[in-house]
Parts: sequence; C-alpha cells; structure tokens
Amino acid sequence: MFKHILVPVDGSEVADQVIDKAIGLAKAFGSDVTVIYVIDPYPFTGVGTDFAYGRTAYLSAANAEAHEAIKNAQQSFEAQGINTSTSVVEYHSVWRGILEAADSVKADLIVMGSHGRRGLEKLVLGSQTQRVLSHTKLPVFVVRS
Repeated sequence: MFKHILVPVDGSEVADQVIDKAIGLAKAFGSDVTVIYVIDPYPFTGVGTDFAYGRTAYLSAANAEAHEAIKNAQQSFEAQGINTSTSVVEYHSVWRGILEAADSVKADLIVMGSHGRRGLEKLVLGSQTQRVLSHTKLPVFVVRS
C-alpha cells in the first residue's frame, strides 16, 4: 500500500516514537524510507550587527544536531532491515521543506510527530505538523507525544 515513507525527525523524544511507528509501518508494507531533518537557515530576524556570527554559529550547531539525529534514525531503520535514505534539508520553513522532500522522493506517506503544544506555546512556536496536514494531499500518520 505504501511504497515510500517520508519520516521527518528533529532529534526529540517524540522523533524516537515516530521512528518506532515508522519501522512498524515500513515492515508491514515493505516500504522504503527516507529520513529527513529540516533546518531553517534563516531563523533570525532583526538581530542586528551580530547576525552574521549568530547565523554561522546557529547553522553549525543545527547541522551537527541534524546529522546526529539522521544517523540515529538510519541505524534504527537499517537494524530492522529497512532500505533507508537520509537527507538534511535547508528550507525557509520546516513544513515547506517536509512537503518539498515528500514530493522530491515521491513519498506516498508522511510519518511525523506532534509535540502537542497548546495555547500560547502553540501560538508562538507554531505547529509544523498542522501546517503539513493543511497543505498536503498525502496521507500523514501523526504520532502524538
């Protein structure tokens, strides 16, 4: 039913739960998996004169975190015999990066987590999962924290 599953990860505990669910789905359907980590290369706005140094330091740290999360996810999938590819994606908004990656790899299912934010925290931090759900025609399997 699902030939190619896209699994966005962020290195969180929720991402570990997502990986477990995605492994089960991939095994059940014999699916290939692409694991991605999306980095917003421009998270700073109006920082001032320290912007260049701050952005460089941010991108360095973000890439290190991304590669660690990707490596851990890939090891989990491959330990279960699941064909897995990985990618670190830079995109100006995380949800758009996820949708672009899904289109690029021709995914037919997205498995992703939801941190369950509510109220002011949701308003300030937003919900990448909600945005993906609102803008894709693909099925999305949401793993709640």
